[in-house]
Amino acid sequence: MTTEPHWQETEDWHTEGEPFRIVQKLPTNSLDLKLTVSGQRLRILSTPNHPLDHLRQSLCHEPRGHADMYGGFITPPNDEAAHFGVLFWHKDGFSTACGHGTIALGYWAIANALVKAPQDGDVDVVIDVPSGRVTARAHRENGETTYIDFVNVPSYQVAKAIPATVQIYEKSIPLEMDFAFGGAIYACVDVADLALAVEPQNHQVFIDIQRQIKRQHARYRYQEHYDIYGVCFFAKMESSSEDSVIQKNVVVFADGQIDRSPCGSGTAARVAVLLAQENLDPSKTLKHLSIINTAFEAGVGTTTSSPTEFPACIPWTRGTARLVGSMNFYIDPSDPVYPGFLLR
Repeated sequence: MTTEPHWQETEDWHTEGEPFRIVQKLPTNSLDLKLTVSGQRLRILSTPNHPLDHLRQSLCHEPRGHADMYGGFITPPNDEAAHFGVLFWHKDGFSTACGHGTIALGYWAIANALVKAPQDGDVDVVIDVPSGRVTARAHRENGETTYIDFVNVPSYQVAKAIPATVQIYEKSIPLEMDFAFGGAIYACVDVADLALAVEPQNHQVFIDIQRQIKRQHARYRYQEHYDIYGVCFFAKMESSSEDSVIQKNVVVFADGQIDRSPCGSGTAARVAVLLAQENLDPSKTLKHLSIINTAFEAGVGTTTSSPTEFPACIPWTRGTARLVGSMNFYIDPSDPVYPGFLLR
């Protein structure tokens, strides 16, 4: 563990309102270069006081971050077919997938010349993440990146009609949820069953419900190490076109973190569920609105073989990211609040 005070450079972006703090230069010897990105994540999780876990807390928790902060550590790729790898992190640890972060990383890699981009046309930024290999496909016009398609790992529904009972305002409400994999496992809840609107004033209620669901299914595992990462609360909305489905959602992930964007891997999970329900196919798109009314466009992409009884696809999710700032944080292990704190 780094014990001397040091400066830590980051570059901060947001994707449709959701933060993403990028760290390219990591402490010396903090990575085991013999491991894949997935292996790096598992090593950190199994190693008490791992230096990257301390760095995560220092950059994510207060006083440098907040309870809904998000970011990524840049790592070597698994092999030469990818440009780089990334370890995604949040206030509670390290996640297996992050679509909004992948979109931000595409912009970042091009802006910092890690990937050579044309003046006009498309270019792929290939990234190894814990759930597999993903692509940030950048569309360029007149030397600018106008949007990025996050092309995910195979995504599919894994279960349907999973029961839960939640308490809202002292009222007990039974639910049936669909579980889907989009790089992480999401439980999907129709807000019509809760008589709630996806609006900012209801954010704490959604946090409370997500925590209840995660407690009730705390032992759930998919492929051994995927637990329920997030709950996607979705609302069906009217569409004026037969070629599009419109939904508004809020994803609450980890322990009560609100995604300000429509959530990239959560959107992939919704695409998978809609495909299984025959409400979405390669000829249609999903317009996915966030709790702050930012939007992703998404689609099935190509279908692929599925490990479950439900169909699988390689979904794409389109969004934009914006640079917030270039930071240089002072990390001092002798600080009484090192490596950070949380009030919620």
